[in-house]
Amino acid sequence: MLFSRHKTHLPSAEEALKGRAEPGFPAPERHTVLGNPLTGPYPEGLLVADFGLGCFWGAERKFWQAPGVWTTLVGYQGGHTQNPTYEEVCSGLTAHTEAVRVVYDPSITSYAALLKLFWESHDPTQGFRQGNDVGTQYRSAIYTHSPDQQSEAEASRTAYQSVLTKSGYGDITTEILPAGTFYPAEAYHQQYLDKNPAGYCGIGGTGVKLSDPSEGGSCPTGIAPSDG
Repeated sequence: MLFSRHKTHLPSAEEALKGRAEPGFPAPERHTVLGNPLTGPYPEGLLVADFGLGCFWGAERKFWQAPGVWTTLVGYQGGHTQNPTYEEVCSGLTAHTEAVRVVYDPSITSYAALLKLFWESHDPTQGFRQGNDVGTQYRSAIYTHSPDQQSEAEASRTAYQSVLTKSGYGDITTEILPAGTFYPAEAYHQQYLDKNPAGYCGIGGTGVKLSDPSEGGSCPTGIAPSDG
Protein backbone atom coordinates (compact mmCIF):
# COMPACT_ATOMS: atom_id res chain seq x y z
CA MET A 1 0.00 0.00 0.00
CA LEU A 2 1.25 3.50 -0.82
CA PHE A 3 2.89 5.42 2.04
CA SER A 4 2.22 2.56 4.48
CA ARG A 5 4.05 4.33 7.30
CA HIS A 6 1.21 6.86 7.42
CA LYS A 7 -1.59 4.31 7.80
CA THR A 8 -2.19 4.86 11.53
CA HIS A 9 -1.25 8.53 11.82
CA LEU A 10 -4.05 11.04 11.28
CA PRO A 11 -2.44 13.92 9.39
CA SER A 12 -3.09 17.57 10.13
CA ALA A 13 -4.30 19.95 7.45
CA GLU A 14 -0.70 21.04 6.93
CA GLU A 15 0.51 17.45 6.52
CA ALA A 16 -2.33 16.30 4.24
CA LEU A 17 -2.23 16.12 0.47
CA LYS A 18 -3.74 19.23 -1.11
CA GLY A 19 -5.86 17.45 -3.73
CA ARG A 20 -7.47 19.31 -6.59
CA ALA A 21 -10.09 22.00 -7.17
CA GLU A 22 -12.39 19.81 -9.27
CA PRO A 23 -13.31 16.11 -8.99
CA GLY A 24 -11.41 13.88 -11.37
CA PHE A 25 -14.38 11.60 -12.03
CA PRO A 26 -18.18 11.96 -12.24
CA ALA A 27 -20.56 10.18 -9.87
CA PRO A 28 -22.97 7.71 -11.52
CA GLU A 29 -26.49 9.02 -12.00
CA ARG A 30 -28.54 6.30 -10.27
CA HIS A 31 -28.32 3.63 -7.59
CA THR A 32 -27.98 0.18 -9.17
CA VAL A 33 -30.30 -1.43 -6.57
CA LEU A 34 -32.72 1.29 -5.46
CA GLY A 35 -32.91 3.07 -8.81
CA ASN A 36 -32.88 6.57 -7.30
CA PRO A 37 -30.36 9.37 -7.98
CA LEU A 38 -27.12 9.15 -6.01
CA THR A 39 -26.45 12.85 -5.55
CA GLY A 40 -28.69 15.73 -4.57
CA PRO A 41 -30.70 17.76 -4.46
CA TYR A 42 -32.93 15.09 -2.96
CA PRO A 43 -36.76 15.15 -2.80
CA GLU A 44 -38.33 17.30 -0.13
CA GLY A 45 -38.84 15.54 3.18
CA LEU A 46 -35.88 13.17 2.91
CA LEU A 47 -33.00 13.41 5.38
CA VAL A 48 -29.28 12.65 5.13
CA ALA A 49 -27.06 10.67 7.50
CA ASP A 50 -23.34 9.94 7.11
CA PHE A 51 -21.44 7.03 8.64
CA GLY A 52 -17.96 5.51 8.57
CA LEU A 53 -17.68 1.90 9.71
CA GLY A 54 -14.81 0.32 7.84
CA CYS A 55 -14.59 -0.71 4.20
CA PHE A 56 -17.40 1.15 2.48
CA TRP A 57 -18.30 -1.70 0.11
CA GLY A 58 -19.95 -3.81 2.80
CA ALA A 59 -21.05 -0.83 4.84
CA GLU A 60 -23.08 0.58 1.96
CA ARG A 61 -24.88 -2.72 1.42
CA LYS A 62 -25.93 -2.79 5.08
CA PHE A 63 -27.74 0.51 4.61
CA TRP A 64 -29.27 0.05 1.15
CA GLN A 65 -30.95 -3.10 2.49
CA ALA A 66 -32.56 -1.20 5.38
CA PRO A 67 -36.25 -0.15 5.24
CA GLY A 68 -36.90 3.48 4.44
CA VAL A 69 -33.55 4.13 2.78
CA TRP A 70 -34.06 6.03 -0.50
CA THR A 71 -30.50 6.00 -1.80
CA THR A 72 -26.92 5.43 -0.65
CA LEU A 73 -23.54 6.39 -2.00
CA VAL A 74 -19.99 5.96 -0.82
CA GLY A 75 -17.32 8.58 -0.58
CA TYR A 76 -14.64 10.26 1.47
CA GLN A 77 -15.31 12.47 4.48
CA GLY A 78 -13.79 13.90 7.62
CA GLY A 79 -10.41 14.83 6.16
CA HIS A 80 -8.54 17.70 4.56
CA THR A 81 -7.72 16.80 0.94
CA GLN A 82 -9.98 18.30 -1.73
CA ASN A 83 -11.52 15.84 -4.18
CA PRO A 84 -9.30 12.93 -3.16
CA THR A 85 -8.86 9.69 -5.07
CA TYR A 86 -9.18 6.25 -3.53
CA GLU A 87 -5.42 5.75 -3.74
CA GLU A 88 -4.81 9.02 -1.91
CA VAL A 89 -7.28 8.12 0.85
CA CYS A 90 -5.63 4.71 1.26
CA SER A 91 -2.22 6.38 1.56
CA GLY A 92 -3.23 7.78 4.95
CA LEU A 93 -2.33 11.29 3.81
CA THR A 94 -5.83 12.79 3.44
CA ALA A 95 -7.38 12.16 6.92
CA HIS A 96 -10.62 11.03 5.24
CA THR A 97 -12.75 8.08 6.25
CA GLU A 98 -14.43 5.69 3.83
CA ALA A 99 -17.97 6.94 4.40
CA VAL A 100 -21.51 6.01 3.43
CA ARG A 101 -24.11 8.68 2.78
CA VAL A 102 -27.61 7.43 3.60
CA VAL A 103 -30.65 9.32 2.32
CA TYR A 104 -33.76 8.16 4.13
CA ASP A 105 -37.48 8.78 4.50
CA PRO A 106 -38.23 9.73 8.14
CA SER A 107 -41.87 8.69 7.68
CA ILE A 108 -40.66 5.08 7.24
CA THR A 109 -37.51 4.83 9.34
CA SER A 110 -35.68 6.97 11.89
CA TYR A 111 -32.20 8.23 12.63
CA ALA A 112 -32.28 6.05 15.76
CA ALA A 113 -32.86 2.97 13.61
CA LEU A 114 -29.91 3.91 11.39
CA LEU A 115 -27.73 4.45 14.45
CA LYS A 116 -28.67 1.00 15.73
CA LEU A 117 -27.67 -0.53 12.40
CA PHE A 118 -24.43 1.46 12.43
CA TRP A 119 -23.36 0.33 15.90
CA GLU A 120 -24.31 -3.31 15.38
CA SER A 121 -22.60 -3.62 11.97
CA HIS A 122 -19.01 -3.04 13.11
CA ASP A 123 -16.70 -2.94 16.12
CA PRO A 124 -16.43 0.73 17.13
CA THR A 125 -13.62 0.11 19.64
CA GLN A 126 -10.79 -0.59 17.19
CA GLY A 127 -9.39 2.86 16.43
CA PHE A 128 -7.71 3.12 13.03
CA ARG A 129 -8.80 -0.28 11.82
CA GLN A 130 -11.74 -2.58 11.29
CA GLY A 131 -10.82 -6.24 11.54
CA ASN A 132 -7.95 -6.96 9.17
CA ASP A 133 -8.34 -3.57 7.45
CA VAL A 134 -5.80 -1.19 8.98
CA GLY A 135 -5.65 2.54 8.33
CA THR A 136 -7.13 5.88 9.32
CA GLN A 137 -9.71 5.55 6.52
CA TYR A 138 -11.30 2.60 8.37
CA ARG A 139 -11.99 4.48 11.61
CA SER A 140 -15.50 4.58 13.05
CA ALA A 141 -17.28 7.90 12.50
CA ILE A 142 -20.65 9.62 12.50
CA TYR A 143 -20.96 12.95 10.68
CA THR A 144 -24.10 14.82 11.68
CA HIS A 145 -26.33 17.23 9.76
CA SER A 146 -28.17 18.95 12.62
CA PRO A 147 -27.90 19.58 16.37
CA ASP A 148 -30.59 16.92 16.90
CA GLN A 149 -28.54 14.34 15.01
CA GLN A 150 -25.46 15.32 17.02
CA SER A 151 -27.15 14.89 20.39
CA GLU A 152 -28.90 11.67 19.34
CA ALA A 153 -25.64 10.20 18.06
CA GLU A 154 -23.83 11.10 21.27
CA ALA A 155 -26.60 9.57 23.40
CA SER A 156 -26.51 6.38 21.35
CA ARG A 157 -22.73 6.17 21.81
CA THR A 158 -23.21 6.37 25.58
CA ALA A 159 -25.89 3.67 25.46
CA TYR A 160 -23.83 1.35 23.28
CA GLN A 161 -20.73 1.87 25.43
CA SER A 162 -22.70 0.58 28.40
CA VAL A 163 -23.62 -2.70 26.75
CA LEU A 164 -20.19 -3.10 25.17
CA THR A 165 -18.51 -2.66 28.56
CA LYS A 166 -20.78 -5.32 30.07
CA SER A 167 -19.74 -7.63 27.24
CA GLY A 168 -16.01 -7.11 27.83
CA TYR A 169 -15.20 -4.59 25.10
CA GLY A 170 -13.08 -1.47 25.53
CA ASP A 171 -13.83 2.17 24.89
CA ILE A 172 -15.63 3.33 21.77
CA THR A 173 -13.31 5.31 19.48
CA THR A 174 -16.04 6.62 17.15
CA GLU A 175 -15.70 10.28 16.25
CA ILE A 176 -18.97 12.23 16.14
CA LEU A 177 -18.61 15.54 14.32
CA PRO A 178 -20.69 17.93 12.22
CA ALA A 179 -20.58 16.85 8.59
CA GLY A 180 -18.07 18.55 6.35
CA THR A 181 -17.68 18.10 2.61
CA PHE A 182 -18.60 14.65 1.31
CA TYR A 183 -16.61 13.68 -1.79
CA PRO A 184 -18.29 10.86 -3.78
CA ALA A 185 -15.98 7.94 -4.53
CA GLU A 186 -15.15 6.62 -7.97
CA ALA A 187 -17.96 4.95 -9.95
CA TYR A 188 -16.63 1.42 -9.47
CA HIS A 189 -16.96 1.76 -5.68
CA GLN A 190 -20.65 2.73 -5.83
CA GLN A 191 -22.85 -0.29 -4.94
CA TYR A 192 -19.73 -2.43 -5.36
CA LEU A 193 -21.26 -5.57 -3.83
CA ASP A 194 -24.27 -5.37 -6.12
CA LYS A 195 -21.94 -5.35 -9.12
CA ASN A 196 -19.61 -7.93 -7.52
CA PRO A 197 -21.77 -10.18 -5.28
CA ALA A 198 -18.80 -12.35 -4.31
CA GLY A 199 -16.59 -9.33 -3.63
CA TYR A 200 -14.73 -8.58 -0.41
CA CYS A 201 -16.78 -7.47 2.58
CA GLY A 202 -14.86 -6.68 5.75
CA ILE A 203 -17.92 -5.60 7.76
CA GLY A 204 -18.74 -7.56 10.89
CA GLY A 205 -20.28 -6.55 14.19
CA THR A 206 -19.52 -7.47 17.78
CA GLY A 207 -22.74 -9.40 18.28
CA VAL A 208 -23.70 -6.92 21.02
CA LYS A 209 -27.18 -5.49 20.42
CA LEU A 210 -28.83 -2.18 21.13
CA SER A 211 -32.56 -2.19 21.74
CA ASP A 212 -34.89 -1.53 18.81
CA PRO A 213 -35.77 2.19 18.99
CA SER A 214 -39.33 1.39 17.85
CA GLU A 215 -39.96 -0.88 20.82
CA GLY A 216 -40.10 1.84 23.46
CA GLY A 217 -40.44 0.56 27.00
CA SER A 218 -38.89 1.66 30.27
CA CYS A 219 -35.31 0.56 29.65
CA PRO A 220 -33.07 3.68 29.98
CA THR A 221 -30.84 5.05 27.18
CA GLY A 222 -31.86 2.43 24.67
CA ILE A 223 -30.22 -0.55 26.40
CA ALA A 224 -32.02 -3.80 25.84
CA PRO A 225 -32.71 -5.80 29.05
CA SER A 226 -31.45 -8.98 27.39
CA ASP A 227 -28.04 -7.40 26.87
CA GLY A 228 -27.22 -7.07 30.55
